[in-house]
Amino acid sequence: MATGNFAQTLTVADLLRKQVVTRTHCPALEDSEGTLSYGDLDQLVNRLAQALLVRGLQPGDRVAVLAENCREYIVLQLAAAKTGVVVACLNWRLVDGEMRHCMRLVAPRMVFVSARYAPVLARIDHGVPDVVEIDTQFELLLAGVPDIDPLIDVDPEQGLVILYTSGTTGLPKGAVISQRAMVARAMCFAAEFGIGAEQSYVAWSPLFHMAATDFSLATLMIGGKVVVQDGLDVDRLCATIERESIGWLVAMPGMIDLLIDGLRRNRTKPRGVRVVGAMADLVPLQQIADLTGLLGAPYINSFGATETGLAPASGALLAPGVVPASLAKRESAFCRLRLVDADDRDVPLGTPGEAALRGPTLFSGYWNAPEVNAHDFRGGWFHMGDLFVRRPDGTLDFVDRAKYLIKSGGENIYPAEIERVLLAQPGVADAAVVRQRDERWGEVPVAFVAFKPGAGVDTEALRECCREQLAGYKIPKEFRVVNLAAFPRSSTGKIQRHEIERLWLAPGDAHPRDIPRRPT
Repeated sequence: MATGNFAQTLTVADLLRKQVVTRTHCPALEDSEGTLSYGDLDQLVNRLAQALLVRGLQPGDRVAVLAENCREYIVLQLAAAKTGVVVACLNWRLVDGEMRHCMRLVAPRMVFVSARYAPVLARIDHGVPDVVEIDTQFELLLAGVPDIDPLIDVDPEQGLVILYTSGTTGLPKGAVISQRAMVARAMCFAAEFGIGAEQSYVAWSPLFHMAATDFSLATLMIGGKVVVQDGLDVDRLCATIERESIGWLVAMPGMIDLLIDGLRRNRTKPRGVRVVGAMADLVPLQQIADLTGLLGAPYINSFGATETGLAPASGALLAPGVVPASLAKRESAFCRLRLVDADDRDVPLGTPGEAALRGPTLFSGYWNAPEVNAHDFRGGWFHMGDLFVRRPDGTLDFVDRAKYLIKSGGENIYPAEIERVLLAQPGVADAAVVRQRDERWGEVPVAFVAFKPGAGVDTEALRECCREQLAGYKIPKEFRVVNLAAFPRSSTGKIQRHEIERLWLAPGDAHPRDIPRRPT
Protein backbone atom coordinates (compact mmCIF):
# COMPACT_ATOMS: atom_id res chain seq x y z
CA MET A 1 0.00 0.00 0.00
CA ALA A 2 1.41 3.40 -0.98
CA THR A 3 2.15 5.94 1.74
CA GLY A 4 2.71 9.68 1.75
CA ASN A 5 6.10 10.92 0.60
CA PHE A 6 7.07 12.36 3.98
CA ALA A 7 5.82 9.43 6.09
CA GLN A 8 9.16 7.63 5.75
CA THR A 9 11.42 10.64 6.12
CA LEU A 10 13.66 11.39 9.08
CA THR A 11 16.11 14.27 9.31
CA VAL A 12 18.77 15.52 11.68
CA ALA A 13 16.40 18.33 12.62
CA ASP A 14 13.64 15.83 13.50
CA LEU A 15 15.90 13.97 15.92
CA LEU A 16 17.13 17.20 17.51
CA ARG A 17 13.51 18.29 18.07
CA LYS A 18 12.83 14.98 19.78
CA GLN A 19 15.71 15.46 22.23
CA VAL A 20 14.59 19.04 22.93
CA VAL A 21 11.23 17.70 24.11
CA THR A 22 12.56 14.82 26.23
CA ARG A 23 15.84 16.38 27.45
CA THR A 24 15.03 20.11 27.58
CA HIS A 25 17.15 20.88 30.63
CA CYS A 26 19.90 18.31 30.03
CA PRO A 27 23.34 19.52 28.89
CA ALA A 28 23.80 19.49 25.12
CA LEU A 29 26.85 21.59 24.29
CA GLU A 30 29.78 22.65 26.46
CA ASP A 31 32.67 24.92 25.53
CA SER A 32 34.91 27.52 27.15
CA GLU A 33 31.93 29.91 27.35
CA GLY A 34 29.80 27.52 29.39
CA THR A 35 27.11 24.89 28.86
CA LEU A 36 23.93 25.04 26.77
CA SER A 37 20.96 22.81 27.61
CA TYR A 38 19.00 21.20 24.79
CA GLY A 39 16.35 23.90 25.24
CA ASP A 40 18.92 26.72 25.09
CA LEU A 41 20.67 25.17 22.09
CA ASP A 42 17.41 24.79 20.20
CA GLN A 43 16.46 28.44 20.78
CA LEU A 44 19.82 29.53 19.39
CA VAL A 45 19.48 27.20 16.41
CA ASN A 46 15.97 28.49 15.65
CA ARG A 47 17.11 32.11 15.75
CA LEU A 48 19.94 31.42 13.32
CA ALA A 49 17.62 29.42 11.06
CA GLN A 50 15.21 32.38 10.95
CA ALA A 51 18.12 34.75 10.27
CA LEU A 52 19.22 32.63 7.29
CA LEU A 53 15.68 32.73 5.91
CA VAL A 54 15.52 36.52 6.38
CA ARG A 55 18.73 36.76 4.31
CA GLY A 56 16.87 34.97 1.52
CA LEU A 57 18.56 31.58 1.70
CA GLN A 58 16.61 28.62 0.37
CA PRO A 59 17.04 24.83 0.54
CA GLY A 60 20.12 23.82 -1.44
CA ASP A 61 21.90 27.17 -1.06
CA ARG A 62 25.42 26.91 0.32
CA VAL A 63 26.84 28.69 3.36
CA ALA A 64 30.58 28.42 3.98
CA VAL A 65 32.23 28.45 7.39
CA LEU A 66 35.91 29.12 8.11
CA ALA A 67 36.50 28.87 11.86
CA GLU A 68 38.09 26.93 14.68
CA ASN A 69 35.92 24.61 16.77
CA CYS A 70 33.29 26.72 18.54
CA ARG A 71 29.62 26.48 19.51
CA GLU A 72 28.56 28.70 16.59
CA TYR A 73 29.96 26.13 14.14
CA ILE A 74 27.63 23.40 15.40
CA VAL A 75 24.71 25.83 15.75
CA LEU A 76 25.16 26.70 12.06
CA GLN A 77 25.09 23.03 11.04
CA LEU A 78 21.90 22.45 13.03
CA ALA A 79 20.26 25.59 11.60
CA ALA A 80 21.13 24.25 8.15
CA ALA A 81 19.41 20.98 9.08
CA LYS A 82 16.21 22.92 9.83
CA THR A 83 16.30 25.04 6.66
CA GLY A 84 17.77 22.74 4.01
CA VAL A 85 20.84 24.95 3.60
CA VAL A 86 24.18 23.18 2.96
CA VAL A 87 27.23 24.09 5.09
CA ALA A 88 30.59 23.98 3.29
CA CYS A 89 33.16 23.34 6.05
CA LEU A 90 36.40 25.01 4.93
CA ASN A 91 39.72 23.52 5.96
CA TRP A 92 41.76 26.32 7.54
CA ARG A 93 44.98 24.38 6.94
CA LEU A 94 44.75 24.86 3.17
CA VAL A 95 46.91 27.35 1.31
CA ASP A 96 45.23 30.34 -0.31
CA GLY A 97 44.93 28.80 -3.78
CA GLU A 98 43.26 25.67 -2.41
CA MET A 99 40.96 27.77 -0.23
CA ARG A 100 39.93 29.89 -3.21
CA HIS A 101 39.18 26.71 -5.18
CA CYS A 102 37.02 25.31 -2.35
CA MET A 103 35.03 28.54 -2.13
CA ARG A 104 34.47 28.91 -5.87
CA LEU A 105 33.59 25.23 -6.24
CA VAL A 106 30.45 25.52 -4.08
CA ALA A 107 29.59 29.21 -4.75
CA PRO A 108 28.25 30.04 -1.25
CA ARG A 109 25.64 32.73 -0.64
CA MET A 110 27.11 33.56 2.79
CA VAL A 111 30.37 33.02 4.65
CA PHE A 112 30.79 32.73 8.43
CA VAL A 113 34.37 33.41 9.54
CA SER A 114 36.06 33.68 12.92
CA ALA A 115 38.39 36.55 13.79
CA ARG A 116 41.31 34.10 13.74
CA TYR A 117 40.81 33.30 10.07
CA ALA A 118 39.35 36.59 8.82
CA PRO A 119 42.77 37.61 7.42
CA VAL A 120 42.84 34.40 5.37
CA LEU A 121 39.43 35.16 3.90
CA ALA A 122 40.45 38.75 3.19
CA ARG A 123 43.35 37.55 1.01
CA ILE A 124 41.09 35.43 -1.19
CA ASP A 125 39.09 36.72 -4.13
CA HIS A 126 36.01 34.73 -3.06
CA GLY A 127 33.32 37.01 -4.48
CA VAL A 128 30.82 36.47 -1.64
CA PRO A 129 29.34 39.80 -0.47
CA ASP A 130 27.60 38.48 2.66
CA VAL A 131 30.32 37.77 5.25
CA VAL A 132 29.54 37.36 8.96
CA GLU A 133 32.43 37.54 11.43
CA ILE A 134 31.44 35.15 14.18
CA ASP A 135 33.21 36.92 17.04
CA THR A 136 31.67 40.37 16.43
CA GLN A 137 28.63 39.97 14.18
CA PHE A 138 26.98 36.68 15.13
CA GLU A 139 24.85 38.19 17.90
CA LEU A 140 23.98 41.15 15.67
CA LEU A 141 22.76 38.73 13.03
CA LEU A 142 20.39 37.17 15.57
CA ALA A 143 19.20 40.47 17.10
CA GLY A 144 15.43 40.81 16.95
CA VAL A 145 14.98 37.43 15.25
CA PRO A 146 12.34 35.15 16.86
CA ASP A 147 13.37 31.74 18.22
CA ILE A 148 10.52 30.03 16.39
CA ASP A 149 11.24 26.72 14.69
CA PRO A 150 10.79 27.24 10.91
CA LEU A 151 9.24 23.73 10.61
CA ILE A 152 10.33 23.32 6.99
CA ASP A 153 9.86 19.86 5.47
CA VAL A 154 13.42 19.14 4.35
CA ASP A 155 14.10 16.22 2.02
CA PRO A 156 16.48 13.87 3.88
CA GLU A 157 18.42 13.43 0.62
CA GLN A 158 19.17 17.15 0.77
CA GLY A 159 22.83 17.84 1.46
CA LEU A 160 23.64 18.96 5.01
CA VAL A 161 27.41 19.50 4.94
CA ILE A 162 30.19 19.51 2.38
CA LEU A 163 33.45 18.11 3.73
CA TYR A 164 36.53 18.54 1.57
CA THR A 165 38.70 15.55 0.78
CA SER A 166 41.94 15.37 -1.14
CA GLY A 167 43.62 12.48 -2.81
CA THR A 168 47.23 12.02 -3.75
CA THR A 169 46.97 14.56 -6.57
CA GLY A 170 44.73 17.37 -7.64
CA LEU A 171 42.65 19.95 -5.78
CA PRO A 172 40.28 19.13 -2.90
CA LYS A 173 36.88 17.61 -3.73
CA GLY A 174 33.70 18.49 -1.87
CA ALA A 175 31.95 15.39 -0.48
CA VAL A 176 28.23 16.06 0.04
CA ILE A 177 26.85 14.39 3.17
CA SER A 178 23.04 14.29 3.19
CA GLN A 179 20.74 14.34 6.20
CA ARG A 180 19.86 10.72 5.42
CA ALA A 181 23.52 9.73 5.59
CA MET A 182 24.10 11.70 8.79
CA VAL A 183 21.13 10.04 10.51
CA ALA A 184 22.36 6.61 9.39
CA ARG A 185 25.85 7.37 10.67
CA ALA A 186 24.40 8.27 14.07
CA MET A 187 22.46 5.01 14.16
CA CYS A 188 25.59 2.98 13.30
CA PHE A 189 27.60 4.94 15.88
CA ALA A 190 25.11 4.08 18.60
CA ALA A 191 24.54 0.48 17.55
CA GLU A 192 28.13 -0.60 16.78
CA PHE A 193 29.61 0.79 20.01
CA GLY A 194 26.65 0.77 22.39
CA ILE A 195 26.66 4.55 22.87
CA GLY A 196 23.65 6.38 24.29
CA ALA A 197 22.52 9.62 25.92
CA GLU A 198 24.60 9.01 29.04
CA GLN A 199 27.89 9.38 27.13
CA SER A 200 29.65 12.57 26.01
CA TYR A 201 31.68 13.24 22.88
CA VAL A 202 34.79 15.44 22.90
CA ALA A 203 35.05 17.44 19.66
CA TRP A 204 38.73 18.39 19.72
CA SER A 205 39.59 17.44 16.13
CA PRO A 206 38.67 20.03 13.47
CA LEU A 207 34.96 20.36 12.68
CA PHE A 208 35.86 20.58 8.99
CA HIS A 209 36.50 16.82 9.14
CA MET A 210 34.26 13.81 9.52
CA ALA A 211 35.24 12.75 13.05
CA ALA A 212 34.19 15.96 14.80
CA THR A 213 31.19 16.85 12.61
CA ASP A 214 29.69 13.34 12.20
CA PHE A 215 29.89 12.38 15.83
CA SER A 216 29.06 15.74 17.33
CA LEU A 217 25.80 15.65 15.38
CA ALA A 218 25.33 11.96 16.18
CA THR A 219 25.74 12.64 19.90
CA LEU A 220 23.12 15.41 19.79
CA MET A 221 20.72 13.20 17.83
CA ILE A 222 20.89 10.50 20.54
CA GLY A 223 20.73 12.92 23.48
CA GLY A 224 24.32 13.06 24.72
CA LYS A 225 26.59 16.02 25.47
CA VAL A 226 29.18 17.46 23.09
CA VAL A 227 32.27 19.01 24.67
CA VAL A 228 33.77 21.43 22.14
CA GLN A 229 37.53 21.95 22.41
CA ASP A 230 39.48 24.42 20.28
CA GLY A 231 42.08 21.98 18.98
CA LEU A 232 44.28 19.54 20.86
CA ASP A 233 44.97 20.69 24.42
CA VAL A 234 46.20 17.49 26.07
CA ASP A 235 45.90 18.70 29.65
CA ARG A 236 42.35 19.94 29.09
CA LEU A 237 41.49 16.70 27.31
CA CYS A 238 42.83 14.70 30.28
CA ALA A 239 40.68 16.77 32.65
CA THR A 240 37.62 16.06 30.47
CA ILE A 241 38.43 12.33 30.47
CA GLU A 242 38.47 12.41 34.26
CA ARG A 243 35.20 14.40 34.48
CA GLU A 244 33.03 12.97 31.69
CA SER A 245 31.73 9.54 30.77
CA ILE A 246 32.88 9.40 27.13
CA GLY A 247 31.44 7.21 24.39
CA TRP A 248 34.14 7.41 21.72
CA LEU A 249 37.38 9.21 22.48
CA VAL A 250 38.94 10.06 19.13
CA ALA A 251 42.70 9.51 19.11
CA MET A 252 44.65 9.79 15.87
CA PRO A 253 48.16 9.06 14.61
CA GLY A 254 50.50 11.90 15.46
CA MET A 255 48.85 12.78 18.80
CA ILE A 256 48.57 9.43 20.58
CA ASP A 257 52.07 9.65 22.05
CA LEU A 258 51.21 13.13 23.39
CA LEU A 259 48.00 11.82 24.91
CA ILE A 260 49.79 8.89 26.54
CA ASP A 261 52.34 11.29 28.04
CA GLY A 262 49.52 13.59 29.23
CA LEU A 263 47.58 10.77 30.87
CA ARG A 264 50.69 9.64 32.73
CA ARG A 265 51.80 13.16 33.67
CA ASN A 266 48.35 14.12 34.97
CA ARG A 267 47.81 10.70 36.58
CA THR A 268 44.40 10.78 34.94
CA LYS A 269 41.72 8.51 36.37
CA PRO A 270 39.16 8.09 33.59
CA ARG A 271 35.54 8.31 34.62
CA GLY A 272 34.75 5.89 31.82
CA VAL A 273 35.63 5.58 28.13
CA ARG A 274 33.67 3.08 26.05
CA VAL A 275 35.98 3.01 23.00
CA VAL A 276 39.06 4.95 21.90
CA GLY A 277 41.18 5.46 18.81
CA ALA A 278 41.08 5.58 15.04
CA MET A 279 43.22 4.36 12.12
CA ALA A 280 44.78 1.41 13.94
CA ASP A 281 46.77 0.42 10.85
CA LEU A 282 48.79 3.66 11.11
CA VAL A 283 49.57 3.46 14.84
CA PRO A 284 52.55 1.65 16.44
CA LEU A 285 51.16 -1.44 18.14
CA GLN A 286 52.80 -0.66 21.47
CA GLN A 287 51.07 2.74 21.48
CA ILE A 288 47.71 0.99 21.10
CA ALA A 289 48.49 -1.19 24.11
CA ASP A 290 49.74 1.74 26.20
CA LEU A 291 46.79 4.03 25.43
CA THR A 292 44.09 1.41 25.93
CA GLY A 293 45.74 0.21 29.14
CA LEU A 294 45.74 3.74 30.60
CA LEU A 295 42.10 4.31 29.65
CA GLY A 296 40.77 0.82 30.33
CA ALA A 297 39.00 0.94 26.98
CA PRO A 298 39.27 -1.07 23.74
CA TYR A 299 40.70 0.45 20.58
CA ILE A 300 38.41 0.82 17.57
CA ASN A 301 39.87 -1.34 14.80
CA SER A 302 37.76 0.35 12.17
CA PHE A 303 38.03 1.48 8.60
CA GLY A 304 35.89 4.26 7.16
CA ALA A 305 36.14 7.45 5.15
CA THR A 306 34.54 10.86 4.80
CA GLU A 307 32.49 9.43 1.96
CA THR A 308 31.26 6.35 3.84
CA GLY A 309 31.25 7.11 7.53
CA LEU A 310 32.58 4.35 9.77
CA ALA A 311 30.34 1.70 8.25
CA PRO A 312 32.61 -0.36 5.94
CA ALA A 313 34.63 -2.16 8.64
CA SER A 314 33.81 -0.84 12.07
CA GLY A 315 32.76 -3.97 13.90
CA ALA A 316 36.01 -5.01 15.63
CA LEU A 317 37.66 -3.84 18.87
CA LEU A 318 41.22 -4.41 20.16
CA ALA A 319 41.47 -5.51 23.79
CA PRO A 320 42.83 -2.91 26.23
CA GLY A 321 46.40 -3.12 27.47
CA VAL A 322 47.45 -5.77 24.94
CA VAL A 323 49.71 -5.47 21.91
CA PRO A 324 47.35 -6.66 19.14
CA ALA A 325 48.42 -9.78 17.31
CA SER A 326 46.26 -8.91 14.32
CA LEU A 327 44.54 -5.86 12.85
CA ALA A 328 42.00 -7.90 10.88
CA LYS A 329 38.74 -5.98 10.66
CA ARG A 330 35.12 -7.07 10.82
CA GLU A 331 32.62 -5.82 8.28
CA SER A 332 29.88 -3.60 9.65
CA ALA A 333 26.37 -5.04 9.93
CA PHE A 334 24.98 -1.93 8.22
CA CYS A 335 26.46 -2.08 4.72
CA ARG A 336 27.34 -4.37 1.84
CA LEU A 337 31.01 -4.63 0.94
CA ARG A 338 32.55 -6.29 -2.09
CA LEU A 339 36.22 -6.65 -3.02
CA VAL A 340 36.68 -6.26 -6.76
CA ASP A 341 39.43 -6.27 -9.36
CA ALA A 342 40.09 -3.66 -12.06
CA ASP A 343 37.17 -5.05 -14.10
CA ASP A 344 34.77 -4.90 -11.11
CA ARG A 345 34.73 -8.68 -10.73
CA ASP A 346 34.74 -10.14 -7.22
CA VAL A 347 38.18 -11.38 -6.22
CA PRO A 348 38.69 -14.73 -4.47
CA LEU A 349 39.59 -15.08 -0.80
CA GLY A 350 43.16 -14.06 -0.07
CA THR A 351 43.46 -11.80 -3.12
CA PRO A 352 43.67 -7.99 -2.78
CA GLY A 353 40.61 -6.21 -4.13
CA GLU A 354 39.23 -2.68 -4.08
CA ALA A 355 36.43 -2.10 -1.57
CA ALA A 356 33.09 -1.33 -3.23
CA LEU A 357 30.28 -0.27 -0.92
CA ARG A 358 26.52 0.09 -0.66
CA GLY A 359 24.72 1.38 2.43
CA PRO A 360 22.68 4.20 3.98
CA THR A 361 25.72 5.99 5.46
CA LEU A 362 27.12 6.68 1.99
CA PHE A 363 27.60 10.24 0.80
CA SER A 364 25.74 11.70 -2.19
CA GLY A 365 28.75 12.30 -4.41
CA TYR A 366 31.30 15.06 -4.94
CA TRP A 367 29.99 18.55 -5.56
CA ASN A 368 30.09 19.56 -9.22
CA ALA A 369 32.27 16.60 -10.25
CA PRO A 370 30.16 14.49 -12.66
CA GLU A 371 33.08 12.60 -14.23
CA VAL A 372 34.57 11.64 -10.88
CA ASN A 373 31.15 10.56 -9.60
CA ALA A 374 30.47 8.45 -12.69
CA HIS A 375 33.78 6.66 -12.19
CA ASP A 376 33.59 6.17 -8.42
CA PHE A 377 29.92 5.06 -8.42
CA ARG A 378 30.25 2.79 -11.46
CA GLY A 379 28.01 -0.24 -11.51
CA GLY A 380 25.87 1.06 -8.65
CA TRP A 381 28.63 0.67 -6.04
CA PHE A 382 30.90 3.30 -4.49
CA HIS A 383 34.52 2.37 -5.11
CA MET A 384 36.62 3.54 -2.18
CA GLY A 385 40.08 3.27 -3.72
CA ASP A 386 41.25 1.12 -0.78
CA LEU A 387 42.49 -2.44 -1.11
CA PHE A 388 41.61 -5.25 1.29
CA VAL A 389 42.06 -9.00 1.50
CA ARG A 390 39.19 -11.09 2.84
CA ARG A 391 40.14 -14.02 5.06
CA PRO A 392 38.24 -17.34 5.13
CA ASP A 393 36.52 -16.28 8.37
CA GLY A 394 35.16 -13.15 6.65
CA THR A 395 37.45 -10.65 8.38
CA LEU A 396 39.30 -8.06 6.32
CA ASP A 397 42.97 -7.07 6.19
CA PHE A 398 43.71 -3.56 4.94
CA VAL A 399 46.38 -3.63 2.23
CA ASP A 400 46.82 -0.03 1.06
CA ARG A 401 45.43 2.73 -1.12
CA ALA A 402 44.93 1.41 -4.63
CA LYS A 403 46.52 4.48 -6.18
CA TYR A 404 49.81 4.30 -4.27
CA LEU A 405 51.81 1.37 -5.52
CA ILE A 406 55.50 0.63 -5.68
CA LYS A 407 56.14 -1.32 -8.88
CA SER A 408 59.45 -3.08 -8.44
CA GLY A 409 60.68 -5.43 -11.14
CA GLY A 410 57.14 -6.37 -12.16
CA GLU A 411 56.00 -6.92 -8.57
CA ASN A 412 53.44 -4.73 -6.79
CA ILE A 413 54.43 -3.54 -3.31
CA TYR A 414 51.95 -1.82 -1.01
CA PRO A 415 53.78 0.42 1.51
CA ALA A 416 51.35 -0.41 4.33
CA GLU A 417 52.57 -4.03 4.26
CA ILE A 418 56.06 -2.87 5.21
CA GLU A 419 54.88 -0.13 7.57
CA ARG A 420 52.95 -2.64 9.67
CA VAL A 421 56.14 -4.62 10.28
CA LEU A 422 58.04 -1.47 11.26
CA LEU A 423 55.29 -0.13 13.51
CA ALA A 424 55.18 -3.42 15.41
CA GLN A 425 58.76 -2.90 16.66
CA PRO A 426 58.90 -1.58 20.27
CA GLY A 427 61.40 1.24 19.62
CA VAL A 428 59.63 2.71 16.58
CA ALA A 429 57.53 5.84 17.13
CA ASP A 430 56.30 6.06 13.52
CA ALA A 431 57.28 5.03 10.03
CA ALA A 432 56.45 5.61 6.38
CA VAL A 433 57.51 3.80 3.23
CA VAL A 434 57.69 5.55 -0.14
CA ARG A 435 58.85 4.70 -3.63
CA GLN A 436 62.19 5.73 -5.08
CA ARG A 437 63.27 5.51 -8.71
CA ASP A 438 65.78 2.75 -9.41
CA GLU A 439 67.68 2.10 -12.63
CA ARG A 440 67.48 -1.67 -12.29
CA TRP A 441 64.04 -2.31 -10.75
CA GLY A 442 62.13 0.81 -11.82
CA GLU A 443 61.09 1.59 -8.25
CA VAL A 444 62.17 0.37 -4.82
CA PRO A 445 60.80 0.97 -1.32
CA VAL A 446 62.57 3.37 1.05
CA ALA A 447 61.62 3.53 4.74
CA PHE A 448 61.60 6.69 6.86
CA VAL A 449 61.58 5.82 10.56
CA ALA A 450 61.27 7.87 13.75
CA PHE A 451 62.49 6.19 16.93
CA LYS A 452 61.15 6.80 20.43
CA PRO A 453 63.24 8.97 22.77
CA GLY A 454 65.77 6.77 24.51
CA ALA A 455 65.35 3.91 22.05
CA GLY A 456 68.47 2.72 20.31
CA VAL A 457 68.65 3.67 16.64
CA ASP A 458 69.16 0.28 15.03
CA THR A 459 68.13 0.20 11.39
CA GLU A 460 69.86 -3.15 10.87
CA ALA A 461 67.47 -4.70 13.41
CA LEU A 462 64.57 -3.26 11.41
CA ARG A 463 66.00 -4.70 8.23
CA GLU A 464 66.24 -8.10 9.89
CA CYS A 465 62.60 -7.93 11.04
CA CYS A 466 61.55 -7.13 7.49
CA ARG A 467 63.67 -9.98 6.17
CA GLU A 468 61.91 -12.39 8.55
CA GLN A 469 58.36 -11.28 7.69
CA LEU A 470 58.43 -10.00 4.10
CA ALA A 471 59.38 -11.23 0.66
CA GLY A 472 62.86 -10.11 -0.37
CA TYR A 473 61.66 -7.59 -2.94
CA LYS A 474 59.57 -5.84 -0.26
CA ILE A 475 62.50 -5.13 2.08
CA PRO A 476 63.30 -1.39 1.99
CA LYS A 477 66.49 -0.70 0.10
CA GLU A 478 67.27 2.08 2.54
CA PHE A 479 66.25 3.07 6.09
CA ARG A 480 66.40 6.74 6.96
CA VAL A 481 66.04 8.05 10.50
CA VAL A 482 63.91 11.19 10.88
CA ASN A 483 62.48 13.33 13.64
CA LEU A 484 58.91 12.32 14.53
CA ALA A 485 57.74 15.93 14.19
CA ALA A 486 59.25 16.19 10.70
CA PHE A 487 56.76 13.80 9.09
CA PRO A 488 54.38 15.77 6.84
CA ARG A 489 50.83 14.93 7.88
CA SER A 490 47.27 15.58 6.77
CA SER A 491 44.82 17.24 9.14
CA THR A 492 43.68 13.77 10.28
CA GLY A 493 47.22 12.77 11.25
CA LYS A 494 47.98 10.55 8.26
CA ILE A 495 51.55 10.73 6.99
CA GLN A 496 51.53 12.08 3.43
CA ARG A 497 53.76 9.87 1.31
CA HIS A 498 53.70 12.18 -1.69
CA GLU A 499 54.94 15.02 0.49
CA ILE A 500 57.83 12.83 1.68
CA GLU A 501 58.68 12.16 -1.95
CA ARG A 502 58.51 15.87 -2.78
CA LEU A 503 60.48 17.04 0.24
CA TRP A 504 63.08 14.32 0.64
CA LEU A 505 63.36 12.32 -2.58
CA ALA A 506 62.78 14.77 -5.44
CA PRO A 507 64.37 16.08 -7.50
CA GLY A 508 67.20 13.63 -7.77
CA ASP A 509 66.73 12.25 -4.26
CA ALA A 510 67.71 14.09 -1.08
CA HIS A 511 70.88 13.19 0.80
CA PRO A 512 70.16 11.70 4.24
CA ARG A 513 71.88 14.65 5.92
CA ASP A 514 69.17 16.96 4.51
CA ILE A 515 66.46 15.13 6.46
CA PRO A 516 65.47 16.58 9.85
CA ARG A 517 66.85 14.07 12.35
CA ARG A 518 65.84 13.07 15.82
CA PRO A 519 67.96 15.03 18.36
CA THR A 520 70.86 13.07 19.78
